[in-house]
Amino acid sequence: MVNGGTVNDWICINFSRNVPDNAVRNFCRELADVCQTSGMDFSVDPLFPPLTTRPENVERALRARYQDAMNALKPLGRQLDLLIVILPDNNASLYGNIKRICETDLGLISQCCLAKHIYKRSPQYLANVALKINVKVGGRNTVLVDALSRRIPLVSDRPTIIFGADVSHPHPGEDSSPSIAAVVASQDWPEVTKYAGLVSAQTRRQELIQDLFKAWQDPQRGTVTGGMVKELLISFRRSTGQKPQRIIFYRDGVSEGQFYQVLWYELDAIRQACASLEPNYQPPVTFVVVQKRHHTRLFANNHNNQRSVDGKSGNILPGKLLPCTVVDSKICHPTEFDFYLCSHAGIQMVCRLSTNNLCYTYARCTCSVSVVPPAYYAHLAAFRARFYMEPDASDGGSVVSGVTTSRGPTGPRRAAGNVAVKPLPELKET
Repeated sequence: MVNGGTVNDWICINFSRNVPDNAVRNFCRELADVCQTSGMDFSVDPLFPPLTTRPENVERALRARYQDAMNALKPLGRQLDLLIVILPDNNASLYGNIKRICETDLGLISQCCLAKHIYKRSPQYLANVALKINVKVGGRNTVLVDALSRRIPLVSDRPTIIFGADVSHPHPGEDSSPSIAAVVASQDWPEVTKYAGLVSAQTRRQELIQDLFKAWQDPQRGTVTGGMVKELLISFRRSTGQKPQRIIFYRDGVSEGQFYQVLWYELDAIRQACASLEPNYQPPVTFVVVQKRHHTRLFANNHNNQRSVDGKSGNILPGKLLPCTVVDSKICHPTEFDFYLCSHAGIQMVCRLSTNNLCYTYARCTCSVSVVPPAYYAHLAAFRARFYMEPDASDGGSVVSGVTTSRGPTGPRRAAGNVAVKPLPELKET
């Protein structure tokens, strides 16, 4: 960890009937020790002994335990920093309910752990949970050396904000559920490791992000502008004291047939958001569509040449090694500017191809990932927001730490057929 966060007051609730109290206490003790060893200022003992209750009592248990904690802490001028939750392995909608209550009602940071990990308490798992907790409470896990020394091309030379954007669509047959757009943006420079995010419900199956920029008429103030890009640009300036002089926008989830439609609409929205801040404010924008679901696979033509293959797996060289593998000719599109970049080492024998230095700053692990973190965070934030409306939705894991999600511009939206899109609930500040 580069900067360890602080957790002074925390509690634990166990919703798994198969995990006894002594196993929960041992797990909490070892997790606290790992957090301390990793560099966090983490209290060894919870505020109260772990509470065991039934999953069907989730809402009552969360509210009652939170109220008990606040009754004890408020006279001391302190807040509850963290809730650790033990979930049964088959938890159905329980995870979604916990996140919805903690984030939209209580304003409480939570970390969920499955029951199967409580007995094992493997060092690798505990270290991974510690990474998640650290960024959730405001710490920082990784920073690129090149970022600190300002040697990252097109990022370090002048204040640069990096966006990630994605849209989550409802499953087929869910006619009443809206699509959810998420946009995240870096909030520090030159480190580029901390992100804030906004989410917004929009017309079902609409891939274009409708709330990137908004303008509406107010009876008192006249024309008012807003939207997710404008809010994040303002937040960046508050955090760094500088306005971005360059914008890099990573867009996930766009099919090839939608490239130009998304580019024209969303790039124009970004330009309008910039112009709404200052009349002549038009920083250069690099718009990158990230795709990892493709069928292209690259192989070394000479596996005996150690300069062209990874010695462990025999794969092409990943991004952490120089030279890394970049393909921008021969097999690429004849007219569009696209390229393949192997950004991470393949644990197995096949690597996905994506982009670059940023892939080593993902908060939840210590190695490279296949997609740049801002696009990854946006994807996870969009799925997290679906829990606020559909608690049983699932994308295979918790949303990434370090991304603060909140709702986009207020008020319902009218979809095709004059059907109102229900807005997402407000998030409560932690």
